[in-house]
Amino acid sequence: MENIIEVQSLEKVFANQTALEDVNFHVKKGEIFGFLGPSGSGKTTTIKILTGQLNQTSGKATVFGEPVSDMKKGKSRKKIGVLTDNSGLYGRLSIYDNLKLYCVLYEVPERRIADVLALVNLTKEKKKIISKLSKGMIQRVTLARTLLHEPELLFLDEPTSALDPVNSQHLHDGLRELKARGTTIFLTTHDMNEAELLCDRVAFLDKGQIQLMDDPRKLRKQFSDSTMTVELKNNEKFVLKSTAEDAQMMFNQMSSNNIVAIHSNEPTLGDIFVQVTGRKLL
Repeated sequence: MENIIEVQSLEKVFANQTALEDVNFHVKKGEIFGFLGPSGSGKTTTIKILTGQLNQTSGKATVFGEPVSDMKKGKSRKKIGVLTDNSGLYGRLSIYDNLKLYCVLYEVPERRIADVLALVNLTKEKKKIISKLSKGMIQRVTLARTLLHEPELLFLDEPTSALDPVNSQHLHDGLRELKARGTTIFLTTHDMNEAELLCDRVAFLDKGQIQLMDDPRKLRKQFSDSTMTVELKNNEKFVLKSTAEDAQMMFNQMSSNNIVAIHSNEPTLGDIFVQVTGRKLL
């Protein structure tokens, strides 16, 4: 499978502070790649380098096979969409008129507005003025703008940070639809549950370095202790291991119809992050 992004030994130093150190990864065409870490770990710096907004101190990074320095060129920029915390919207205009303006800039037909508004669940609010919107709604308008030109590669920096659960779910569904169409998505987040739901692979970034990288399901199995918790009708709970003795105990309880629930004790991505880095995501 073609690699859309390739990063080798990437380093970024600001004054005397190292933001990224020996970062290596690739992103395959059509996958959702999660770049996970707490605030200040280097996630946004990585996006800025990959989109040509910052120059790396050393190392190599390519997007669509071209050096990231070429991302400033018009041809390359038309293939990507970037969502950051800087909205760039016009406060006096309505949602629709903002998107109409960007249709002209992106040279895309105005009919695309209906599609992107539906994806971010804003169809009924299209006449509202930007300056009167909540932070969450502005986030959704910005994402709609990012999707107008149907980019091949999306950089999404904490896309659900200001959204309520209903709209987060709506956005997740939209991102899965984009993935099904072949869009490649580079997602930064500190929400491990979101990463488990969406990502094909994840990388744990802490203090500017990648600590771990793999498929979320493989990571959970790798760090699992292979136990399960069984809950009985009398509210008693016990943990079973993969032994013949515990298997017999499970059989006995099932035969007596005493079991209410059985839960695998696989760790969450958040649990794994704490185990690997020694600190929680904040």
